[in-house]
Amino acid sequence: MLNYYQTETFVDLGWEFYGPVIGMLVLIALAVPVWVSLGLGSIALLYITDVLPLSLFGESLFDGIDAFALIAVPLFILTGDVLVRTGLSNKLLDVAEASVGGARAGFGSATVLGCGFFACISGSDAAGAAAVGRMTIDRLVKEGYPKPYACALVAAGACTGILIPPSIAYIIIGLVLGISASTLFLAAAVPGLMVMAAIMLTNVVMNRIHGYENARQGFSFKRWIAVIIDARYALMVPFVILGGIYSGIFTPTEAAAIAVVTTIIIGLFQGTLKVSDFPKMLESSAKVNGVILPIIALSLPLAQTLAALNVPQAFVESMTSLTDSHVLLTLIMIGILILAGCFMETTPNILILSPILLPLAREIGMEDVQFCIMMVTSLGVGFITPPLGLNLFVVSGLTGTSVLKIAARSGPYVISMLAVVLMLAFIPELSLWALD
Repeated sequence: MLNYYQTETFVDLGWEFYGPVIGMLVLIALAVPVWVSLGLGSIALLYITDVLPLSLFGESLFDGIDAFALIAVPLFILTGDVLVRTGLSNKLLDVAEASVGGARAGFGSATVLGCGFFACISGSDAAGAAAVGRMTIDRLVKEGYPKPYACALVAAGACTGILIPPSIAYIIIGLVLGISASTLFLAAAVPGLMVMAAIMLTNVVMNRIHGYENARQGFSFKRWIAVIIDARYALMVPFVILGGIYSGIFTPTEAAAIAVVTTIIIGLFQGTLKVSDFPKMLESSAKVNGVILPIIALSLPLAQTLAALNVPQAFVESMTSLTDSHVLLTLIMIGILILAGCFMETTPNILILSPILLPLAREIGMEDVQFCIMMVTSLGVGFITPPLGLNLFVVSGLTGTSVLKIAARSGPYVISMLAVVLMLAFIPELSLWALD
C-alpha cells in the first residue's frame, strides 16, 4: 500500500477544503451511499485544491485494496455465513446456555456469550446480530423480557463482533496505520472480553431491577459436558482460528482461509451443508463484501488528500491550542469517535479518522496499539446509538420492532460500553499487557 501520511505539502484550510467536506457530509445525510459520497468528496478536494494530481485518484483505488491482509475480510464474512447455514452457530449458543444458563438472568447472559462465540469466528457485528437474533429473541420474550429490551440486548451483545478478535475492524485499522493485525488481535483480547462482561453485568442488573427473567435452572455439569461433546466441531473453529493466530502458526489472513475450509468440511461431514447451498452462500457473502470494499477503496484517496493538506497536523495544533490537559484531550477524542460512530459506519470512520487522530493520540502519550483498541471500541458504541445504529436496524428488521423503542432500551448498554472505553483510554496496561 502507498504510504499516504508522509508529506510536506501544506495548504491553508479554507473554503477549498470545507466546501467539499460539507458537501460530502450532506450527501451522506441524504442517504447517498457512503462510497459514492466519499468518492465525490475526494474528487472535489483534489480538483479544487490541486494539492495532488487528479490522476492519482484512479491509481490509489487499485493500490489501496491491493493488500494481502484485505483478503481476510471476505473470507471471515464467508465463514460467518457458513457457520449459520451449517447450524454450528446453534451449537455455540447451546454451549453458552449450558455454561451460564444456571446463573441469574441466565438466558440473557447466554445470549451475550453466544454473540461473543460468534464474534470469535465471523469478525462482523451485523452478522452476529442477525444470526443470534434469529435464534434468541423469541426465546428471550418467552423468558419474560419485553421485546424491545430483548432486541436491545442482542444488538448490544453483537457489538462484540468488531471488538473480540478476529475482527474485520482491526484488520482495516492495522492496514491503514501499518500495525500487524496479529498484534492488534492479541491486544484486543482482554478489552473485547471486558465489553462482553460489561454487557452481561448490565443485563443482570436490569434483570434484578425489573425481574424480566423468572425461570432459573441450576448449573448441571453433566449437561454441560454433554453439550460440549455435541458442539465439539463448532468449538473447533474458534480454537483453530485464535490458537493458530496467537501461537504464530499462521497470519490472520491465513486463519480466515483455514476457517472457511474448516467450517465447510465440518458442514459437509455432518450433512448440514450441501453443494446446492454454495451459490446462495457465496452470493450472500459477496453482497456484504460488496458494501465494505468499495468504501475502503474510495476512502483511501480521501485519506491521501487529507494528509497532503496537512489536516492531521492542523487538527493536532488546533486541539492542543485549546488545552494542554491530556485528560481533556482524551475525552475530546473519545467524543469525536462516538459522535462519528453515531452517523457513519466503522469502516469509513477508521479510514478517515484514524490517520487524523493518531498524531493527537501520540501527542498526549498514547501508544499506537492502545489508540487502535480505544478507537474501535469507541466506534463500537455507535452500533447501538441512533441515527445510524446498524445493529438496531438489523434486529428491528428481524422483529418488526421500532428502532426508536429498541434504542430507548439500549441506554444502559451504551453507558456500560462507555465505561469500558474510558478504562481503555486511561489504563494502557489493559491493551498493552501482552505486548511487553
